[in-house]
Amino acid sequence: MGKIVVKIGGVASDNLTQSFFQQIEEWQTAGHEIIVVHGGGYYITEMMERLNIPVTIKEGLRVTTEQALKITQMVLIGQVQPTITTLFQQQGFATIGLNASSDNMIQGKFIDQEKLGYVGEITEVNPAAIEGVLYRNYIPIIAPLGMTSSGQWLNVNADDTACKIAEEVGAEALYLLTDVPGVKQAGEWLEKLSIAEVEELKNEEVITGGMIPKINSAINALENGVSEVHITNCIEKAGTVITKEEVFA
Repeated sequence: MGKIVVKIGGVASDNLTQSFFQQIEEWQTAGHEIIVVHGGGYYITEMMERLNIPVTIKEGLRVTTEQALKITQMVLIGQVQPTITTLFQQQGFATIGLNASSDNMIQGKFIDQEKLGYVGEITEVNPAAIEGVLYRNYIPIIAPLGMTSSGQWLNVNADDTACKIAEEVGAEALYLLTDVPGVKQAGEWLEKLSIAEVEELKNEEVITGGMIPKINSAINALENGVSEVHITNCIEKAGTVITKEEVFA
C-alpha cells in the first residue's frame, strides 16, 4: 500500500484526539506508511512575545531574524516535536523526530534575505532519510526547517514542507489539517474539487486569505505526482478532496 503524509499544526499537538490515532492505526493496519509533518507558529509567536521580540509578518510569512530563527529551532525541535512524538508513543506507535539536519533531509534557499531574513523555500528533499525510518516501521515526525548547501538553517512553511515531502516519496494521499473542515462555497463545505475548479474559486474570491497558500501548495503536490490532497480539520473525515481530474461539477 502507499504512503500517506499528514500535516498538523503545532497547536494540534495539544488536542490530537483518540479518533485521530485510531485513523492512523487503521491506515497502518491496511499497510499504509505514515509520515507526519508538524507546524508550530502559535508557539513560536508565544515564545517571541514572552521574550519581548517583535513578530512581523510579510506576505503571509514570518520575518525571521537571526534571533527569531534560534527561537524557531528551539520551539520546533525542543518543544513541539517532542510533544507530538511522545503523544504518538503513548498510543503505541513507534516514532522518530526528524529535521533538516537528519541526513541533509530538507535542503533550501533564501526567498529574500533582505526582506524576510532567514525564511527559505525548499529546493530538494532527501527521500532516503525518510525511507530509512519507514523501513524500520517508524512514523517520522518532521519539523519544517530547511538548510542551505552551506549549512545555514532556514525557517520554511510547514504546508510547503508536507507537500514537497509528499511529492518526493510518491505519496498517494496528503492531508493538510487546518481549523476548518475544507473549502466552503455558498454556505456549504465542498467534498471534491479539481485543480481547474480551484482556480475558478480563487478568481471568484471564494478561496481567500490563508487558504490560498495552502491550496497553492496542494496544487503543486498534485502536479508533481501526489494522487489527492485533503483539506480538512480531522483525518477521520475526508474534508475537501482536491484532485487533478476535472470530473466534478
